[in-house]
Amino acid sequence: MQLTKLLELIPYYKTNQNINDLDISGVSMDSRSVSLGDVFVCIVGSESDGHDYAPAAIDQGAAVIIAEKELNIDFPIVYVNDTTKVLAMISAAFYDFPTQKVHTIGVTGTNGKTTITYLLDEIFSLQNEKTATIGTIQMRIAGKSYPVKNTTPDALSLQRSFHQMVNKGVSTAIMEVSSHALDQGRVYGCDFDVAVFTNLSQDHLDYHSNMEDYLRAKSLLFAQLGNGYNMEREKFAIINKDSPVASTMIRSTAMPALTYGIEQQSDIMAKDISLHEKGSSFTLVTPEGEVKIDSPLMGMFSVYNMLASAGAAIASGIELSVIQKAFSETKGVKGRFEPVSEGQPFGVVVDYAHTPDSLENVLKTMKEFCKGKVRIVVGCGGDRDRTKRPLMADVAMKYSDHVVFTSDNPRTEDPNLILEDMTSHLNGAFDVEADRKKAIEIALSAAQAGDMVLIAGKGHETYQEIHGVRYDFDDYEVAKDILLKVKGSHL
Repeated sequence: MQLTKLLELIPYYKTNQNINDLDISGVSMDSRSVSLGDVFVCIVGSESDGHDYAPAAIDQGAAVIIAEKELNIDFPIVYVNDTTKVLAMISAAFYDFPTQKVHTIGVTGTNGKTTITYLLDEIFSLQNEKTATIGTIQMRIAGKSYPVKNTTPDALSLQRSFHQMVNKGVSTAIMEVSSHALDQGRVYGCDFDVAVFTNLSQDHLDYHSNMEDYLRAKSLLFAQLGNGYNMEREKFAIINKDSPVASTMIRSTAMPALTYGIEQQSDIMAKDISLHEKGSSFTLVTPEGEVKIDSPLMGMFSVYNMLASAGAAIASGIELSVIQKAFSETKGVKGRFEPVSEGQPFGVVVDYAHTPDSLENVLKTMKEFCKGKVRIVVGCGGDRDRTKRPLMADVAMKYSDHVVFTSDNPRTEDPNLILEDMTSHLNGAFDVEADRKKAIEIALSAAQAGDMVLIAGKGHETYQEIHGVRYDFDDYEVAKDILLKVKGSHL
């Protein structure tokens, strides 16, 4: 591809040499992955600056450098104001704007993103569509799984992945869109057809300066929804009307908003809700009619997730009968209210809940059908928002009968200091055990018939990160092994 054609999207740039005859074979932002003929884009990151690696990229065979800082190098350089935006723009152009060829749904919010993407994948799969998902757990393209480093990949990887989806015949792609990704411009160049907002509660304040900035970042998905009124590809915002920030999200977009909720009058609602230990049932009320839902997904938060999914599906032209069938047959998501059963006379659930709001939702759900005591194993991650640590502890103490505070992913922090942040203000009885496996053993060994034990915070993760090293650790597998050892004393 001619470099000048790639740069047509960029209105203003400067060059230090004549670039009219340059051909480009690829785009790269990592000097280690540069191939002969690539354009290398210098990205200023939080830990490193791509401008420092321009010489290495040249040695690898780069044909041209795109930079926002002056480089003292005798080599073809294109200077722009913002390399992050330019990377997204030229990546989309290089891969021939793949999101314009795939029905693309973006899901953002503090909680519920992963479950909603999985539910939507099941809905569209029942419609016999070839699907793809990108999110916290993995990326799946036409049934094949790929590992991911971030909930939302960088702009270059994202466009490359969408290009792969097009080649695989994918018709619908559903992705989680994190606040970090929105703030850092990773989804620039993505042409979303449907944007879904779940909720907003305290999280990521190690990155965002305050909740207002967190809200601003989330709202970008809706501000970027649709650059024109193209009736051939209608755009829709799906908004949780029960959220206190719903009006901000609705005002952030010029596209039609389809609201959902339980408390506030909304376009899509749940009525006659019944929550029980085997799932939930309700009447789904929509502009397309009403249908009875019986689902194995438990808790009020699951009802909200199903409403959000129904909204996105309806906006995409899916019939209610397909949505009903998907909700009734879903097997849920690994690490999201996932039961662990080895024949013990008490319940054990592994859940990703790692914010005060999500933890409260899960514990409230357990208390609704628990016949005995609610017990919890919970910690907080290191190198993250310290202000939510006491809040997490307060929620655990308020909604549990027995709390075991433990280590999560301490990363580079001392787990004992994290635990001190969580517990120093508390009154009442609780256990503290920094060793996560021992903490799980304490809770499971204490459980009696009719109790419920929640192992919170890590969910689907299969590792524990300590001092920068990832060790194998899967809450589900650890709990399963312990139950096999201790269940004899309960039976």
